[in-house]
Amino acid sequence: MEGFAEEEEDDDCVSTCDLGFVNEMELLSKEDVNVEADLEDATTEENNSKRRDQPIDVQREKHISIVQHFKELVDLTNITEAGPKCCPLCRQEKIRRSSSDKLLRHLKYLHWEISVEYEGYRMCICNLKCLPAKPNMNEDQFTAKTGGHYHCILCPAMILRRAVMIRHMKQHMNKGEKQIQFITGSPVRSSEEILREADTNVQVIPNYTTPMKTDSFFNPKMKTNRQLIFCALAVLAQERSTLECLDAFGSTGIMGLQWAKNLGSSVKVTINDINEKSVEMIRENCQLNRMKVTTCKDYDYNCDETVDGVEKYLGSVEVTRLDANVLMHLRAFDFIHLDPFGTTVNFLDAAFRNVRNLGIVSLTSTDVSSLYGKALHVAKRHYGVNIVRTEYFRELAVRVVVSAVARAAARCNKGIDVLLSVAVDHFILVVVRVLRGPTEADDSANKIRTLIHCQWCEERIFQKEGHMVGDNPYQQLPCNCHEGMPGKSAIELGPMWSGTIFNTDFLRRMRCESVKHRIEDIQPLLKTLICESECTTHKQLSVALSQYNKEETGVVIRVPALDVAGAQTEVQHGKKRHNEMDRKGAKRQRSEARLEQPCFYYSIHRHSIRGMNTPKLNKFMDYLTQAGYLVSRTHFDPLGVRTNATLAKFKSILEKHSSTTHTDTGGATSMCDLLPAEEVPLVVHNDLSDSTDFTEIPLSHVQTF
Repeated sequence: MEGFAEEEEDDDCVSTCDLGFVNEMELLSKEDVNVEADLEDATTEENNSKRRDQPIDVQREKHISIVQHFKELVDLTNITEAGPKCCPLCRQEKIRRSSSDKLLRHLKYLHWEISVEYEGYRMCICNLKCLPAKPNMNEDQFTAKTGGHYHCILCPAMILRRAVMIRHMKQHMNKGEKQIQFITGSPVRSSEEILREADTNVQVIPNYTTPMKTDSFFNPKMKTNRQLIFCALAVLAQERSTLECLDAFGSTGIMGLQWAKNLGSSVKVTINDINEKSVEMIRENCQLNRMKVTTCKDYDYNCDETVDGVEKYLGSVEVTRLDANVLMHLRAFDFIHLDPFGTTVNFLDAAFRNVRNLGIVSLTSTDVSSLYGKALHVAKRHYGVNIVRTEYFRELAVRVVVSAVARAAARCNKGIDVLLSVAVDHFILVVVRVLRGPTEADDSANKIRTLIHCQWCEERIFQKEGHMVGDNPYQQLPCNCHEGMPGKSAIELGPMWSGTIFNTDFLRRMRCESVKHRIEDIQPLLKTLICESECTTHKQLSVALSQYNKEETGVVIRVPALDVAGAQTEVQHGKKRHNEMDRKGAKRQRSEARLEQPCFYYSIHRHSIRGMNTPKLNKFMDYLTQAGYLVSRTHFDPLGVRTNATLAKFKSILEKHSSTTHTDTGGATSMCDLLPAEEVPLVVHNDLSDSTDFTEIPLSHVQTF
């Protein structure tokens, strides 16, 4: 292979001409080799994930172990100076200082000869402290057990063994990744990297994508999650001034810095983390983004300090090091975001303890293994629900999380209004508005019900509200599978949230904020969520966008275009027109309208008829609309259809507009034309119903066919 002239030989082999020098330089012991073999698989997988997260064409500094000529290694040691020297690629506590001749042999046989070559560059083995230590390993254990490694010239990966490094470079070659880009300047590569997202720079340490191997965790794949939360906070900032916001699990501080940098003085941001190293990283990132680090007492909204005519700070950020539950019990906030590693149920009680009225609580759950029906015992232990794997498992997981949020709010005499629910990739995001009062708490608690799920056809329905025991719960299901199937055909899932999981007005305002702040990545997702909340198609949504938007006291309300003149007349007279019903009736009507939204969706692929071509998804949605049903697409499933039609009606319309797989169109030749006349099966059509019944006789002909 061009540019890759290196044979795969054992990386433990050392030239036999200087074995005495090898013993003198105190190389890795047998215990080090065993530890290196144990760490190989984990480190290789970790570095490969890091290489996927960071693009290849991003310029970065060249590591000191990557050289073109042997003279470059010699120049790093200052060989011309007198006295003993230390190796630039080994730790001083591992290799003691030696004379110039011994150091040259060490560099030649233990670094240069066992290097990996690529297009004129040599990736020499490095024994420096580049690999991060595990959380349960102290400094002495890390120094004694960490072996050498190679730095990839094309990506930030660090490989322990030479044979694995050669395979790693071949993978780059097979993918066409051959271009080498380095920043001109110092050849030493920093152990910390700087990433940029939404005009915010964050400094991360190696293994930043692996939370179990580093204290400061940063996941680039959660960019969509951060953008949705930012838009939700931007909408809340339009309703009230000087919001007190909390990022309870800051890690690198990327989310809180985006809030403070883009929303300015309208928010007072507090970034918290219980880990000391994460807090140090947050403070460094604040300085990197020209944000002043303050405490609760000396918080400064107007940072007017200037240096040479340039503002020294763009804003202020409060950084704390407390347990998240303790901090939320001590102080009140308008906006709280919870993003722990795993479930959020351990922090819900503290979050609703002091959150202000009409404030917002957003939470990100990453325990998808239990919520998606893979670990049923964990879901039972954390959420107290009974779930199974279904075709609508993503929405089922969202409703389980919302039910846990509603119960935690009800314990504090608070209710919730679900504004946003998203389940994409490997996380579940839920954003709720807090409504104070026992009445609101009771209304939210009454929406937690049990779901009846048919295991044969996967039809589902929430149990009716009431405490009386019914004679036959199967009668609530629209299907009749229990009549023709022996035994029990349905199970009870939950209890879970049965109300709406979207707020259309809030989603529209989020979309406006995304346009205002030029966040284009989530605009298609927000458009799908708006259609899903209204249960309309994209065509109908474009017509609805022509309605007039009016803003009053920081709250955007939709007014039909024909009523604009009337609204202006009312503002001029300074009086409000009284509606035919009072506020309680209007509130009850809005709640009833939200309950009319379909709760779940059906997959067109799962319920398709075998042997027939299903229509296109958009055409099938038009057929459901023509039949008089509400219909929309869903972000939970690309092939899912959210509709208020029953599963039986859904299948009948799908079967009606499906075509057979083998059709004789034009001059095409079918399989029956290729068979003799005596071997073609006889098909009798019984047109006694809407669906055609096919009876094939005789059986021998059918088997021959």
